[in-house]
Amino acid sequence: MEDSKVGEERPKWNNKTEYLLTCIGFAVGVGNVWRFPYLCQIYGGGAFLIPYLIALVFQGLPLLYLELAIGQRLRMGSIGVWNSISPYLGGVGVASMVVSFCVSLFYNTIVAWVLWYLFNSFQEPLPWSQCPLNHNNTGYVEECVESTPVNYFWYRQTLNITPNMETSGSLQWWMVVSLATAWSIVYICFIRGIETIGKAVYITATFPYLVLTIFLVRALTLPGAYEGLIYLFTPDWEILKNPQVWLDAATQIFFSLSVAFGGLISFSSYNSQKNNCERDAVLVGVINSATSIYASIPIFAILGFKAHTNYVTCLNGNILALTNEFDISDMNITVENYEQWFDSLNGTHPSRVSDLNLKTCDLQTFLDQSASGTGLAFIVFTEAVISMPGSQVWAVLFFIMLFSLGLSSMFGNLEGILTPLHDLKLVPKWMPNELFTAIICLLSFLMALIFCLGSGNYWLEIFNSHVGSVPLLIIAFFEIIAVAHIYGIGRFSDDLEFMTGHRPNIFWKVCWLVISPLMLFVVLVAYVVAQAQTHHTYAAWNPDYVNFPDTEVLPYPDWVFAICVLLSSVPVISIPLVAIYRLVCCMSGRHSEDRLHNDPNPYANEVQSQKHVPVPIA
Repeated sequence: MEDSKVGEERPKWNNKTEYLLTCIGFAVGVGNVWRFPYLCQIYGGGAFLIPYLIALVFQGLPLLYLELAIGQRLRMGSIGVWNSISPYLGGVGVASMVVSFCVSLFYNTIVAWVLWYLFNSFQEPLPWSQCPLNHNNTGYVEECVESTPVNYFWYRQTLNITPNMETSGSLQWWMVVSLATAWSIVYICFIRGIETIGKAVYITATFPYLVLTIFLVRALTLPGAYEGLIYLFTPDWEILKNPQVWLDAATQIFFSLSVAFGGLISFSSYNSQKNNCERDAVLVGVINSATSIYASIPIFAILGFKAHTNYVTCLNGNILALTNEFDISDMNITVENYEQWFDSLNGTHPSRVSDLNLKTCDLQTFLDQSASGTGLAFIVFTEAVISMPGSQVWAVLFFIMLFSLGLSSMFGNLEGILTPLHDLKLVPKWMPNELFTAIICLLSFLMALIFCLGSGNYWLEIFNSHVGSVPLLIIAFFEIIAVAHIYGIGRFSDDLEFMTGHRPNIFWKVCWLVISPLMLFVVLVAYVVAQAQTHHTYAAWNPDYVNFPDTEVLPYPDWVFAICVLLSSVPVISIPLVAIYRLVCCMSGRHSEDRLHNDPNPYANEVQSQKHVPVPIA
């Protein structure tokens, strides 16, 4: 395929390191820290690695290699790439751009939350370590006392959440300021395109590994760390019989690599065409998965410490009750001999022990208290940090790490929006790139204000569940079909030979032609079926709920469910619409040509040829 003038004038990375760090930073996001460990925990520990690695090899890496290669060869953004392969596939690029835009709205809101916690981490003591006083200064706020200081700070002082989705609430000014700060930082890093991104990723893509290593060293010295790691990695082979495990493994590796967003295609389009994109794909994919596993170790060592701390606190409460009830000298009953004392007293005075209503303290129960996403980052982990010596330092490091992960992922999301718009020549020539980027960031900020409402967290969960799921699977399926079966595996192999110096081996070809599209189709169908059979509900934080502080599980209102369907379908509606539009243009063009040939006017040919512009057909 011949290089276009646009491709020749396209900017390039300063060096290979900047490109690889940018791709790694885009792929490695907050999900590697708070989603993968959770899946390992609930799906049999080490056993989950089997379906995860299978999905990586046969689904993740082939898709990643395909995107990096096609972007590097055609040197265009997502819309330009798929429109070049076939005008009928132009909607695939549009879908990627729309998904990137929608995802960037809520993803940068998460970055704003991280910034809010980071700002508050410099306080002594940490604001989520104790309940605030009530308005009369006569006691503590009742909602905080009934729940926990950590929950209160998250739900009330951060989100000021409403009791249900139908109550919107007002804009929270502190969240608006945090969101504006997040978008301003993204804009500053993106102001000169890959020139400034390439410099920023030296920090944003590498700093999380430094923090994870510091956490790893510290976490392994904490009491309970060993129990946390044993719990995480002890394999439960029986759970592999559950189809849901394989489905979640496939979707996790797919979303973790950030394929189908268009950002990776845009990043690779700034490469020289003589670049080994196969090696790049394998390197980025392996580092991404290795990061997920590496992050799990300190995360669950710390969660093991939290479980151990809660277990000891529970036992000490029972020990105090027994000591007071039976006038036992202090320090006679300890955590180590509690079971013997309890069995002895329960055997001789069962009624008195029963009246004490002692708590059931089980370490396994505390370890089973799993959480993912915001629940892990802003509730479980922050609660664990409180108990760690030097809690301020660990809180600051943790949230700087999350901020770095979120920021580097935002680079890819924004690139997936801006590059296609530039390639389509939709940006006026008089408008500087800095101004256009500012307009997009400002528009995104204004639209993301919905997440700063009292009901914002509920809406963010809806966007996260629906925009970043089915649409990406559909886009990826069309991408791999487009390259392998429309562009042609033979032509694609020629392009790879031109770029890398060798043709793809049989493994890549089989994956592109059969295995990867088949896996994508199965995962897509299974995911849609599973969602259709699920009664969609959400967890609401309602202080008036009878079982508070448990969250109240409520069904989605019908109008919200309709929005969920729209969020899953509208981003990809461009795929059939563009194809139909191209087909209609093609048919109308042929119809005009037929009339031209049958027209008896000898001068009609000259006139019509001036009016008619044929539609390009692949």
